[in-house]
Amino acid sequence: MELTDPEFFKVNGVVNHTLALSLLLNTATSVDEIREKLGEIFCTEIDKSTTVFAPFYTNFGRFIKLGKNVFINHGCSFLDMGGIILEDDVLIGPKVNLVTENHPLDPAIRRGLICKPILIKHNAWIGAGATILPGVTIGENAVVAAGAVVSKDVPDNAVVGGIPAKIIKTI
Repeated sequence: MELTDPEFFKVNGVVNHTLALSLLLNTATSVDEIREKLGEIFCTEIDKSTTVFAPFYTNFGRFIKLGKNVFINHGCSFLDMGGIILEDDVLIGPKVNLVTENHPLDPAIRRGLICKPILIKHNAWIGAGATILPGVTIGENAVVAAGAVVSKDVPDNAVVGGIPAKIIKTI
């Protein structure tokens, strides 16, 4: 997607709407109110078993899908133009970044976007301050250590850590 695309104005409209709702989300005084505002941003109802703590940041919001019994801690940022799916029972630590967007290396088209989805499977745990990069799948029951930068898929039942993240052990 390029900024010069004649349809790009539609993206800007959604972004502006999300920014306005994000202000209300991040001044909410209850988990229920946060869930309600997120539902407006995501354009879907958030299950009552899911808990998100503010502040929470997203640039778009329409391409985020949360399962049941998901927990997202304070200060997370989800850039979701490529799509983000968190399956049931996922735990997201504070200040986690899920980034589905990148830019081409070629300077002539660098303002364009390359978007690839992130999938975090059932019962995975993403530790504090971790960053998950575009196109990555985190396997079922996997654990991403605090501060890790994940650029490749993580298998089921694996513990990964470091920059770039590598398998530390299997559960």
